[in-house]
Amino acid sequence: MATDGLDARRVAAAATERIDETVDAAADAVDRAIDEATGVPTDDGEIESFTHDGASVIAERRGDASASRTLVLIHGIGMGRKVFADLSLRAEEDALVVAIDLPGYGEAPEPPRTPTIERTADLVAAYLRHLGRGPVILLGHSMGTQVVTEVVVRHPGTVSHLVLVAPTVDRHHRHALTQLMRLGRDLLGESAKVLLLGAREYLRAVPHLRRKMRAMLVHRPEHAYPRIDVPTLVIRGELDVVVPQEWFEEVVAAIPDASSFVVEGHHHETLIRDAEPAGTEIRRWLRARPDEASGLDREAD
Repeated sequence: MATDGLDARRVAAAATERIDETVDAAADAVDRAIDEATGVPTDDGEIESFTHDGASVIAERRGDASASRTLVLIHGIGMGRKVFADLSLRAEEDALVVAIDLPGYGEAPEPPRTPTIERTADLVAAYLRHLGRGPVILLGHSMGTQVVTEVVVRHPGTVSHLVLVAPTVDRHHRHALTQLMRLGRDLLGESAKVLLLGAREYLRAVPHLRRKMRAMLVHRPEHAYPRIDVPTLVIRGELDVVVPQEWFEEVVAAIPDASSFVVEGHHHETLIRDAEPAGTEIRRWLRARPDEASGLDREAD
């Protein structure tokens, strides 16, 4: 009887390994297709793994390590660091750019238990201390905005400036089915580039996506927004179905020192589709605040 149970576990483990290998192979094939379609390499920075309290991130550093500013990028649900390739290329000439795979996304290993947003924020903050670059400009997209918001309020002094792109979750519609339907509608108008990148990252994340969605939905970012104590830029794509204008305005109003920007003609994945409009606004916003940060105004010189 015990032998039968052991055999069943071995079969299940072997099946899981085969599924993982199939997913990795499919994701690698999508990587190659994206490289060919966009001409943007998906993996050409300095890669490191960092583990804290049983969970790991993968960080890719690109750009000028001697630059006065550091831009750290945190992705949304089902995504990974590679979706920031366009933004990273635009920023790396005058900054150290660090794009992160959160636990269980991209190439970061799946932790034994799906971490809460708060625990994920603690992991990111631990990595920022390990990075040793002082207060950083921290950018989050979609679910990543929830993580970076918690980094600011739970770990004072780690962040100089905060950028929230397509902030989730709309507190008036905090339901998995509603969010998935909104995302589906949003993707109907998206470019092939967005769909390819999204397909690759969702392939890697999908085995545990239900638990990750739950962690995102139970978090209450609106409780943290009033406690943000650094300058914040909130960005939304004009056509974003996931982040309605009403919720966007509520987020901006809740943050003590917030500016806002809407990217015309863009959807939820504005940074993937074309990072130029948002990237230009981020740079303009930083230049307008010369008294607040670690040499950030020198970027304009």
